[in-house]
Amino acid sequence: MTASGRLSPMSIVKMFSPLKPPYFEPSRWVPAPIRDRFSPPPSLGKKGPLEVRLAQNAKELKEAQRLRYHIFYEEMSAIADSQTQMTRLDADQYDEICDHMLVVDHNSQVKPQPFAKARPEIVGTYRLLTQNTAEMHGGFYTAGEYDIQPLLDRHSDKTFMELGRSCVMKPYRTKKTVELLWHGIWSYVLMNNVDVMIGCASIEGTDPDLLADQLSFLHHFASAPPEWDVKALPDQYVEMNRIEKDRVDQKAALRALPPLVKGYLRLGAYIGSGAVIDNQFGTTDVLIILPVSALSDRYVNYYGADASRYAS
Repeated sequence: MTASGRLSPMSIVKMFSPLKPPYFEPSRWVPAPIRDRFSPPPSLGKKGPLEVRLAQNAKELKEAQRLRYHIFYEEMSAIADSQTQMTRLDADQYDEICDHMLVVDHNSQVKPQPFAKARPEIVGTYRLLTQNTAEMHGGFYTAGEYDIQPLLDRHSDKTFMELGRSCVMKPYRTKKTVELLWHGIWSYVLMNNVDVMIGCASIEGTDPDLLADQLSFLHHFASAPPEWDVKALPDQYVEMNRIEKDRVDQKAALRALPPLVKGYLRLGAYIGSGAVIDNQFGTTDVLIILPVSALSDRYVNYYGADASRYAS
């Protein structure tokens, strides 16, 4: 889910999966609904000139990867390896198997190449990975930072989905865009009968002592109950309980948290045990666990039990 709001958004390419190749190949990728012999919906929601939908082809995925590169590597502090520098794309092996949710602005037409046909600009993106697809291709990306298998085993009757690589262009970081993204996610959850959403969300910075207020707030006031708890992998575990509960300035900590993390908390999300330092992206990751059953009634009522609020 990321930060940013990266819903989680995420460290680069954890090589625990047998997927090949490690980088995106335009000729191979097709949207997951097409792989599953279903036609992707034309739209997951519209609000004014903005529309949220799934990427329809490899060109749109490449544009989303270019947007991610701009935000993570140029605007933020991620460190690019040689492949990323050469392509100027934020791409990894998971892009090939995920669905990619896009927010497009129909009032902003762009031409990727001089003689190409103009098309709506992609201004936001979220990466979605269903449990069935993950299990066919080596597991969830999150498993590179957190020991999620016990959680999956405890809730084997439930369907999980991973959120990640979330980002939005700076001019569009508004309530309207965030609402549309979450409307799209809610539509996708209903389409795929998802019971639980998980993913890493990032806090900028890699010094946990400088993030003590935020981490301690999450530990004391948003920790997952035992049945939903997940721990960071032992070799990456960073203690979040850095300040005693009665010494945490709750208002200041909440203000300092990234909008995405605050958004998850408002929805009813839990936070796993232990943070993880991601030096590649210059962030400290926390794990979001969001059972659909724990979703705030206000959220469900706002978007509609059938995701009809912004339906086109």
